[in-house]
Amino acid sequence: MIDLRSDTVTRPTPGMRQAIAEAEVGDDVYGEDPTVNALEAEVAALFGHEAALFTPTGSMANQIALQLVTPRGTELLCDADAHVVTYETGAAAALGGISTRTWPAVGATIDAEQVAAMVRPDGYHAVPTTAIAVEQTHNRGGGGVIPLATLRELRRIADDAGLRLHCDGARIWHAHVADGVALAEYGALFDTLSVCLSKGLGAPVGSLVISTSERIAAGRVIRKRLGGGMRQAGVLAAAGRYALKHHLGRLADDHARAARLAEALAPFGVVAGAVRTNIVPLDLTKAPYDAPTIAAAARKEGVLVSVLGPRTARLVTHLDLDDAALDRATEVLTRVLS
Repeated sequence: MIDLRSDTVTRPTPGMRQAIAEAEVGDDVYGEDPTVNALEAEVAALFGHEAALFTPTGSMANQIALQLVTPRGTELLCDADAHVVTYETGAAAALGGISTRTWPAVGATIDAEQVAAMVRPDGYHAVPTTAIAVEQTHNRGGGGVIPLATLRELRRIADDAGLRLHCDGARIWHAHVADGVALAEYGALFDTLSVCLSKGLGAPVGSLVISTSERIAAGRVIRKRLGGGMRQAGVLAAAGRYALKHHLGRLADDHARAARLAEALAPFGVVAGAVRTNIVPLDLTKAPYDAPTIAAAARKEGVLVSVLGPRTARLVTHLDLDDAALDRATEVLTRVLS
């Protein structure tokens, strides 16, 4: 099967498996796993921050970060399609006591002044706004990249209002490659970031929270409370270190293949917007078939497609997809859409 559902479906490469097998380990709950410690230090340095915290999942990393910048009973602002309010099973409210209010989902296009107008100060029984969250790149926004100028404006708005700014940077590596913005330049704009190793970078598991040493120390306690304390986690961290060293630059290949796929499907009028990174969003509103029907037909011919809604589908290029697989997938999808 050629799997275009997500970039989370990748499997460790032989080199990554060797790194896992040879990893030096210790007890990370005691802070004694040298490979985890090295990964955390490396990632913090990449983004110009003091410290980082290794977590098993991206959702846990996001929820730890949100609890660090959004006290219980206060409010987080984000867009209506943000991962933190769409795909994390209500954890912000259920676990963090965080209220959320959203602006209309427009993917990577954000009206900063609209966000500024939503900020609510502490007042008569009002829920005060304490943080803003953005997603870079934007998953449901088709892998769109939020422009650096927009992020700088949001930073100014947060500073003026005394708010914290969080980045769900699960795919920020793709933004870095697509726009050439240094990771440290992104890092300088945010109070907290989460970054994922198991999507485009191809590690089997793992994300990190990035912030100040003080916040990360508090985050370590939250991680334990959420059940995320791991023991000899160096076998996982080793995969992440390998991915950062060997798989970051090759994300440009995924972008090129996604662009080729989008170009091939463009005549059918189903590609939703410009394809900037490794995600090709499909809008089937005007197509003769709905998304489940298209996915079922493609599956019969060996191609897996992600169904996001009745008329919405998604194709994602990744480490395990080479040119031959892309050509085969393109052949199948053009025939199915025809």
